[in-house]
Amino acid sequence: MTQGDLGQTIGAVLPYLRRYARALTGSQTSGDNYAAATLEAILADRSGLTGASSPKVGLFHVFHGIWASTGAPITEEDEGPRATAQARLKTLTANSREALLLHTIEEFSLAEVSEIMQIAETEASELVTLARREMADAVTGRVLIIEDEAIIAMDLESIVADLGHRVTGVARTRAGAVDLASKETPDLVLADIQLADNSSGIDAVNDILGALGDRPVIFITAFPERLLTGERPEPAFLISKPYSEEQVRSAVSQAMFFSSTETLKV
Repeated sequence: MTQGDLGQTIGAVLPYLRRYARALTGSQTSGDNYAAATLEAILADRSGLTGASSPKVGLFHVFHGIWASTGAPITEEDEGPRATAQARLKTLTANSREALLLHTIEEFSLAEVSEIMQIAETEASELVTLARREMADAVTGRVLIIEDEAIIAMDLESIVADLGHRVTGVARTRAGAVDLASKETPDLVLADIQLADNSSGIDAVNDILGALGDRPVIFITAFPERLLTGERPEPAFLISKPYSEEQVRSAVSQAMFFSSTETLKV
């Protein structure tokens, strides 16, 4: 593989590694540091990339080697949402969150998860099931849905309610979302990007966070690559349309579990 081919291959999958790293660490800065270390490792030794079943699997495998070798640390906080998140993190079975993210958010098969994490496929399956149960059981709260398509909104409501959370309302516009949030403070915001009146779900979220303070946000979009450019702060939790129920369940459980995620600000 030539240097140009290597760059093109990595460039195609790097945004998704950065998304995964942010969700895993809960921080864009920390996640990007791990992604950068992964690139440095591959440039020094391409075998981790070329010897894998696919370039994407290889990239994530090299990342996991670095992640595991550093002890999977998260910056210590004395108080606030991050401190709460760290305390909850300690209750999870080792490696279960990584397996869940890889399988549900990044859509790797269980065989690919086992290759990335260097564990048996049966263990990967067990970890995914365990993580989903542990996170869903840990926290319940209020969820605001910002979605202009009625069928999708109903589907999201059903998924959220099935997880034990309460939907405070469904907004179709930026103004509607801000109004609902002011009437009942949500613990989590689940937001589409393009809304009914051509207003922006990103703007709606920024209005809500500006008024109510930091809280977890999950963005849903048909064009995730547009939000994973590295040119500005990005959402830790980003779901691509069309989504699966498993992806939404995973993202909602993790966002609620970790209390606070870095959100997109423009």
